[in-house]
Amino acid sequence: MDIAIGADHGGVELKRALVEAMRAAGHVVMDCGTDGTASVDYPDFAAPVVARITAGQAQLGILVCGSGIGMCMAANRHAGIRAAVLHNATEARLTRAHNNANIACFGGRTTGVEVALDALHAFLTTPYDGGRHDRRIAKLDAR
Repeated sequence: MDIAIGADHGGVELKRALVEAMRAAGHVVMDCGTDGTASVDYPDFAAPVVARITAGQAQLGILVCGSGIGMCMAANRHAGIRAAVLHNATEARLTRAHNNANIACFGGRTTGVEVALDALHAFLTTPYDGGRHDRRIAKLDAR
């Protein structure tokens, strides 16, 4: 699978662990930065991840900032994007199965590496259920 990932300075360390795990699992990872701990603005790193998804260059995206919330807000401003802040594997499974989320957001300062790796695996391997959820997704996409 082709996956785009981006982080700000608050998420760069967790991003490194997620990139390593995705590449080890055989995924193509498009790293949209940042690569250092100097203060940067999270919308600048959410935008290229969103662009790759909306252009069809990536099937899913991962965003990491200090809490995951800023990245989630920045991503959800774009049509066709359904981003969710994840704290565990259960949330990851549900947001894929019920909401057809296409971006997982993590908090580099709020979520431990092992928990994030478990949630990432669930996010990447859980299919969308469709069915009754389709009409709800259509309503989100119509706004």
